[in-house]
Amino acid sequence: MADVTARTGPEQQPELKRVIGPWLLLLFIVGDILGTGIYALTGRVAGEVGGAVWVPFLVAFGVAMITGFSYLELVTKYPQAAGAALYTHKAFGIHFLTFMVTFAVMSSGITSAATAAKAFAANFAEAFEFDSANGLVLTLIALAFIALVAAVNLRGVSESVKANVLLTCVELSGLLIVICIGLWALGFGNGDFGRIVEFDTGDRSVFGGVIAATTLAFFAMVGFEDSVNMAEETEEPSRIFPKILLTGLLITGAIYVLVSITAVALVPPDELVEGDTPLLKVVEIGAPGFPTQIFAFITMFAVANSALINMLMASRLLYGMAKHKVVPRSLGRVHPTRRTPHIAIIFTTLVALGLLLLVGEVPELGGTTALLLLMVFTIVNVAVLVLRRDRVGHGHFRTPTPLPVLGAVCCAYLATPFTDRNPQQYVIAGILLAVGVVLWALTALWNKPHNVKPLGPEVDIR
Repeated sequence: MADVTARTGPEQQPELKRVIGPWLLLLFIVGDILGTGIYALTGRVAGEVGGAVWVPFLVAFGVAMITGFSYLELVTKYPQAAGAALYTHKAFGIHFLTFMVTFAVMSSGITSAATAAKAFAANFAEAFEFDSANGLVLTLIALAFIALVAAVNLRGVSESVKANVLLTCVELSGLLIVICIGLWALGFGNGDFGRIVEFDTGDRSVFGGVIAATTLAFFAMVGFEDSVNMAEETEEPSRIFPKILLTGLLITGAIYVLVSITAVALVPPDELVEGDTPLLKVVEIGAPGFPTQIFAFITMFAVANSALINMLMASRLLYGMAKHKVVPRSLGRVHPTRRTPHIAIIFTTLVALGLLLLVGEVPELGGTTALLLLMVFTIVNVAVLVLRRDRVGHGHFRTPTPLPVLGAVCCAYLATPFTDRNPQQYVIAGILLAVGVVLWALTALWNKPHNVKPLGPEVDIR
């Protein structure tokens, strides 16, 4: 294979800094998966399926785990930045498809960060007793929050990872508080744990209700895919990723099931669905003496972590694809002293700010994130099988063949309208992808007179 240096122009670019070891990677994965989904959307999932709210989370965990195996084969085989876009590029070599996967993954990260920003603003208002009904105030808080995340991201990956460690510990403490409150309630007979086996799916069948709820709960399980975009900043990625990624998925899956059971045992589903802070309501009812402002602060830190990690991912994705000349090469520039992809960080931040101004509903942003990623996961599961013919010069993880087949079928089905997904999510996703098509056309027009051609799938840029 050809060896291409990491350049984005005539000048040589510095490499990204490898600072992420096994424990930092585990905290990155756990911190990314936990957070906004469980803190902000538990009530919405309960509204779709009733008291058996843990079932959609368990189904979503199963689909995520299957797809996680596909990501493990690919990240250990190609330990480079850009993740799903890189795998699509190598498997199919179609510039348009690679560009659209790049844009879809970037958009999913940004919509996830915007969801987190909205949840942060709601909990900030609760903690500081602002008027939470004032949409302008909440929007301004969310915009300021995204700007702060960008500042941390620009500062450096070391600072970002350290912030991730702190925020992950805080968000874990919040979920453990909820679980402990549930155990306390169980011990004193205060909770109604009979509700956890009750299904209330309205006019739908139980299967239809669970699938509809899973399409939303899936947002809570995404995040594991972000870690592969940090491969060039991870120490020995081919060796440590399999054990760490699977461990992170198992930890978060167990926590989600326990938290969802606790939530619905203490708060009836019709009450849990009201508002943007469902777990805060669980604490208020389960432990009336517990200072709710503290839990509001914990929730703020949790969703802040989700936003930080997603914005990290989005910028590294663009950086990786700029090295492949799939997106404009300027997005691959690395700051000479901070060694961060500063142009990509600024670009993704501007997109996030625009999204916050245009879309108001957290559930639809979360559902749109899940929809975009389900489309991408379908392609990734297929890419695993296509790339089996590509041999590399080092050992790597290999997933059992039936898993990517099953993963592709499940992800494709969950992305279809047959799951009774809110049509607004398709509208938002369609607009984002339409913007991607326009940007692809502009990139192609710019590349032609400058004689810039995307690198072929056979090129190794390590």
